[in-house]
Amino acid sequence: MSDGQLGADAFLWQGRAALVVAKKNVMIYYLKPPVITFGVIFPVFFYLAFAAGHAGPVDAMVPGMMSMALFFTASAVGPLVTPWERQAKTFERLVTSPASLSAILAGDVLAGMLFGASLSVLPLAIGLGATDAHVVSALQLLVGVMLGAIAFSALGVLLSAPASNTPSQVMMLLNLVRLPIIFVSGVFLPFSQMPAWGRWLAPLSPLSYSADLVRVGFGETSFFSFWGDVAALVGFTVAFLWLAHWLHRRTRDRAL
Repeated sequence: MSDGQLGADAFLWQGRAALVVAKKNVMIYYLKPPVITFGVIFPVFFYLAFAAGHAGPVDAMVPGMMSMALFFTASAVGPLVTPWERQAKTFERLVTSPASLSAILAGDVLAGMLFGASLSVLPLAIGLGATDAHVVSALQLLVGVMLGAIAFSALGVLLSAPASNTPSQVMMLLNLVRLPIIFVSGVFLPFSQMPAWGRWLAPLSPLSYSADLVRVGFGETSFFSFWGDVAALVGFTVAFLWLAHWLHRRTRDRAL
């Protein structure tokens, strides 16, 4: 058997390992009523609480509500998987298995992406059914949801890197990172209505680009551009994954 064939077989095996890790995460950590309820209800009401004083039409709130729900759900559980694994004393068994660290992290990201993208359908259905909002460009909306989901999930996996078995410590770090990202992302206000300092900070948030694509999907004007949004989300995803792999490798080596 050639080296190329051996490499292809190893890649396929690691791909299957990533799928197994994703399935394990979904079955153990994601498919719980409190997780699903909190993942959807909290961001929706959080957004509505801040947007209640906005004088604009109700249907204009739908893109922001959907973007907020996507961000919260895709990044909600990923940071807690590793601390839960450490608490259950299964982390060492997982990282010493034949599955590579890359496959394990890919499985974590895949589970978060599927969770976020799937639950974002709920606020979308509520918005379309309860308001006059309507989808103008399904492609822009789909790209915004999928690329946003994988970027936010990768961010969650990055935030799970600290060598801690206490979920509350990770949650503090998670909220410390997520809240500033939300407030500079244009979710509550269109970019054109944000102050100058907000428009300067908006490009630093991955949520800005996903929210921009979602707004264009509902017929609003893009602040960046389609390819600019796509390139930024891909860039954030690659950066988050690279940092996650580097940090997880360091914490793993110290734990073993």
